[in-house]
Amino acid sequence: MASTYPEWLFDNSPIPDPLGYGERAVEFLRRLKHPNSTAPGHAFQLHRPFERMVRGIYGPRHPDGRRIAETVFWMMPRGNRKTSHAAALALLHTIGPERVRAGQVIFAASDREQAGVGFREAANIVRMDKRLVDATRIYDAHNSAKKIVFKAEDVTLQAISSDGAAQHGKTPAFVLVDEIHVWKGRALWEALKSGLVKTSNTLMLIATTAGRGNENIGFEQYDYARKVATGEIINPAFLPIIFEADPNDDWQDEAVWHRVNPGLRYGFPNLDAMRTQAREAAHRPAERHAFEQFNLNIWKAHSRDPLFDMATYDEGRVEIDLSDLEDLPCYLGVDLSVNGDLTAIVAAWRHDDGRITIHPWLFVPGDDLDSRAKQDRVPYLQWRADGHITVTEGPVIEPQSIEDHIRELCATYDVREVLFDPYRASLIMQRLQLEGLPAIEFRQGPLTMAPAIGHLERTVNGRRLRHGGNPALRHHFDSVVVSRGDTGLVRLHKGDRFDRIDGAIAASMAVGRAIAANDNGPSIYEREDYEDILYS
Repeated sequence: MASTYPEWLFDNSPIPDPLGYGERAVEFLRRLKHPNSTAPGHAFQLHRPFERMVRGIYGPRHPDGRRIAETVFWMMPRGNRKTSHAAALALLHTIGPERVRAGQVIFAASDREQAGVGFREAANIVRMDKRLVDATRIYDAHNSAKKIVFKAEDVTLQAISSDGAAQHGKTPAFVLVDEIHVWKGRALWEALKSGLVKTSNTLMLIATTAGRGNENIGFEQYDYARKVATGEIINPAFLPIIFEADPNDDWQDEAVWHRVNPGLRYGFPNLDAMRTQAREAAHRPAERHAFEQFNLNIWKAHSRDPLFDMATYDEGRVEIDLSDLEDLPCYLGVDLSVNGDLTAIVAAWRHDDGRITIHPWLFVPGDDLDSRAKQDRVPYLQWRADGHITVTEGPVIEPQSIEDHIRELCATYDVREVLFDPYRASLIMQRLQLEGLPAIEFRQGPLTMAPAIGHLERTVNGRRLRHGGNPALRHHFDSVVVSRGDTGLVRLHKGDRFDRIDGAIAASMAVGRAIAANDNGPSIYEREDYEDILYS
């Protein structure tokens, strides 16, 4: 993946400023005061990379004086004073040299509370200087429109939120889009975007932290910004300033933290607090996910939290000889396909020491396998060649082939239970039961699945799971995200609509029963020596 890192902020390369407007903007910001500044006289602190960012936005100009940058996408981790800098830039267009007579400056956020955060930052800067207080009027009464007016030229800075329809009459000269990663819907975005084209020399600054999911307006802008930053798209009017760790970086490496957080060298965010968060996240997948998103600025493809730490899952890979497992208690989880979907059978064998070994048999319809691979974004053709999946003839998987495979497994292993969701499998279950095979109902509702999911989660993250490294099954595990209700019930979801999690569902059924139906006593998680087993 090509780097998006803004080297120009640090390499001391010349930044064009033919008319001196970049220097003018920097000088204005340095004359502001901030209530939390530790500089003499509470002077606004514009450290070197942030100063160069300002110069990069306001210095380069067309021959007629218009800014070359029309849109700036600025993505930084939390704690790097993004809100303070954004508020100062909004004031640059309200009371500073970039203002336009009777101009409209918009501070836009996803909701009223978030819009108010940025507005209060700007208002507090104004209130630090009596001259600015005298030159402006601040409207910030509770539950009223938040607005700052530069009285001499009737320039207004106004905070707005998600009521997009009410904003179509705006003609903004400057728009600050705050935390676009949490914006829902497109109404406000489209209203502001269309308003900017009504006049010339307008500027939109998108200031955000990394988000989650790839089906939202925030990801659209991030994806476009990355392509501009890497040179895939050439657009001089779009300036990307993206601080993000590479997904392959060591998330616990403090050198990565400093590279991604330009403020760390100046004391923000708090390094000790980051260290504490990292220690707590080391063995908690959801917290690690959050740390990578908010502190390392990695845009997460999944909109919910992961269930598993995949690095821990990968540690469980061992060479498995299935013949060595024939005498161990075996449980089969079966997730049947709907129409042209996948079918997964996953076996879970319980060892005397409490560990669990799993092995999958994954069935994929063979019709137009290449198109299916492109849609699901996985290498089905290679997986078939390597023996990781079974490709059946036709557009759907015939139930008879699944029945026959289950019969073979029951003849080979000590299968105690074959677990089905009866919603899709009543006829198969009846036929197997008539043959004396242990076909058991296992409904995939939350009351049944939640305990099984919990067993699987603890088994994986507790390093009790062994597997052969099947890449198709790994993809299913990696695609799992969860929602946790107020009652504690856990539900599995796809991270993306094109993801597949059939193998993970079947594994949760099998592992859950392998633990809960422990013939030698209580679940290993209920044993007094559980801690000794877990960390042995």
